[in-house]
Amino acid sequence: MAAAVATAIPRTSIGRRGTLLLLGVPVVFLVVFFAAPMVYMGRRSLENGGLAGYVEILSSPVYLQVLGNSFKTALLTTLSTVLLGYPLAYAIARVNGALRILLLGLVLMPFWSSLLARTFSWLALLQDTGLINTVLNNMGLIDQPLPLVRTELGVTIAMVHIMLPYFVLPLFATMVKIDRTLLRAAESLGANAFQRFYRVFLPLSMPGVGAGASLVFILSLGFYITPAVLGDPNQAMIGEVIATELQTIGFSRAGALGIALLVATLVLLAVLGAARAAYQRSNR
Repeated sequence: MAAAVATAIPRTSIGRRGTLLLLGVPVVFLVVFFAAPMVYMGRRSLENGGLAGYVEILSSPVYLQVLGNSFKTALLTTLSTVLLGYPLAYAIARVNGALRILLLGLVLMPFWSSLLARTFSWLALLQDTGLINTVLNNMGLIDQPLPLVRTELGVTIAMVHIMLPYFVLPLFATMVKIDRTLLRAAESLGANAFQRFYRVFLPLSMPGVGAGASLVFILSLGFYITPAVLGDPNQAMIGEVIATELQTIGFSRAGALGIALLVATLVLLAVLGAARAAYQRSNR
């Protein structure tokens, strides 16, 4: 008995040390590659005038418009990705075997090429002499090329294509874990296909929708290459402005813009999280 207790104590101690080690590695990674750069950027943003850079950002119509453009484009991209990605994730979750593997491979295919290559591929497709305008013109549907390049529409189309896997994969992971016996129970109670989906499946899949949509929105806010290549210079996003500030004025203004974007994003996510929690409490 005593020997068993004596051997259990070291094993428990080793288990705790192993747990702390497993937790320590990602914590150190986050501190070194996320928290430390944020602190450095915040410190550099206070150089050459202290809070003057933040005051200028909040009082300048130009910077406020840039922030507005960034949030608007990110919101449009997120909504479009949700509308396109949900049926795709649902279809993948409904099938099995080789067909599921094939569909997942098609979703992951954009990761097989660089972001720059995908952006210039969309430039070739959307330009006046590109494939889309050429096909529409040959079909007699248009007389003049559609203005798809240097527009918000072109940027949104390309960003949705790039962001789609980031939404589909977490949503698919949520959908495949939904207990199908709940759907069969609803069917046994007389619910039709639409009622089973709307009242059972859709609410259970909402955590995946929230996770995927949040990821898409956050990533879309900081886009640089795609808006720079396909977008209108008069509707620049904050990533483009930060790059320009770094090249012309210096790090202080660019750092202030980065911190302002981070704070605005955290506030928005906190508001959305509170609204989601209130919605869940009201439905209990």
